Amino acid sequence: MKQMKLIGACAALAVLCSCAPQQPQETATAENAVIETIMARRSIRKYKKTPVEREKLELLVRCGINAPNGLNRQPWAVRVVDNAAFIDGITEVYKAAQPEAAEDPAFRNMFRNAPAVIFIAAPTDGSGQVDCGLLGGNIVLAAQSLGLGTCCLGGPTRFMTSDPGAAPYLEQLDLPEGYGLLYAIGVGYPDEAPEAKPRDESKVKFID
Repeated sequence: MKQMKLIGACAALAVLCSCAPQQPQETATAENAVIETIMARRSIRKYKKTPVEREKLELLVRCGINAPNGLNRQPWAVRVVDNAAFIDGITEVYKAAQPEAAEDPAFRNMFRNAPAVIFIAAPTDGSGQVDCGLLGGNIVLAAQSLGLGTCCLGGPTRFMTSDPGAAPYLEQLDLPEGYGLLYAIGVGYPDEAPEAKPRDESKVKFID
């Protein structure tokens, strides 16, 4: 009787094991939407004139502020600008300071011609910069998944914080006290499909 019970238990265990999900034999990169999005994202520097829908911009920043951050301090201030008057106005200030930029016939604005810009500010004491970088990572990947292109921009924010003529536009961003612009992300529908630039994998090492 004991032998029969043992055989029955083994048979039941075999059935359960056969029903358990099987682990893939190869690395799970194919047909993984997140990994495909990461590997497909490119920095876009040519955009269509098509405006970005406000609901998509709202979704991007919601993804951004859900990024990991130290002790949930959320040390960022995010400002979204899809107002052509703002973008064109600050661009005129930029062109006056750097007229050579306007010599390019394709030049429309100082944000790589993107029709929308997301400004990210961090505390001026230098804290929060890693958290703000993680926020931006979420934004650019979310944008890729929605068919939008992005480009992280440092030059425009340096200009806006250093040129006196840009002061009224910086004021319009209404940043909290103690915060300064860190970088911006141009957002729009891409008008190019650049190839991936090579990555130096020799900079990665596993320490055993």
